[in-house]
Amino acid sequence: MATVDKAELLDTCLLAGRIMIEGGSEMYRVDDTMARIIDNAGVRGVSLFTTPTGIVAGLNNQQYVQVRQIQRREIDLEKVSRVNQLSREFAAGQLTLAELHHHLRALALHVPFFPMWLQIIGAGVLSATMMVVFTQRYDWFDIPIAAVAGIVGFLVSTYISRVTNVRFVAELAGSLALALVTLVACKVGWGLNPDNILIGAVMPMVPGVAITNSIRDMMAGHLLTGLARGMEAVLTACAIGFGIAVVLPYF
Repeated sequence: MATVDKAELLDTCLLAGRIMIEGGSEMYRVDDTMARIIDNAGVRGVSLFTTPTGIVAGLNNQQYVQVRQIQRREIDLEKVSRVNQLSREFAAGQLTLAELHHHLRALALHVPFFPMWLQIIGAGVLSATMMVVFTQRYDWFDIPIAAVAGIVGFLVSTYISRVTNVRFVAELAGSLALALVTLVACKVGWGLNPDNILIGAVMPMVPGVAITNSIRDMMAGHLLTGLARGMEAVLTACAIGFGIAVVLPYF
């Protein structure tokens, strides 16, 4: 087997881990993927320490240690799927280490995503259907209002998250916007039950994946990561609740 550039190997490994964490992957999956990349490169013995804010990787009994900082996290499972696929291709010998590194760098810079118009439709459909699921009734007056309010909240939170790095502000602004839409709709007589509308409209912003991953990480033994992600999900839910609570007294 050809000699492996251990510095490039660690750089590739950490790049894969960073992309997965930024995409919202469970931490045990990140550890497994990074370890498999190093193992499939023919290098034995690696120590990994992964958290939601940084990764440390080193080769045992060798002077090769690298650190990567995680500055932004979101839910983008397309990134996680792409990294897993590239890792499998590397394991099957379809990619060299240099090619794997190149593909990961391209993935980190650009990930094909659904167009905004399709995301808007998805937010509206999710809001309307979740209102029906939770209320157990087809209220044809409130269903379209829930869809519109969900779309407005989604657009506001998406825009705010792009212009600021302050956590939880996007969720707060989005929930405030959808609550205001619900308030106006109910005041002019377009909506009948504001509670039902709010239940559906808030669903696109609920941190369901973060809560699930938090529990899975804790069950896998990543207590630090599980607690950190759990607290992040709780604070996100609090921000959403606070945005709605500001408007509730005016209904």
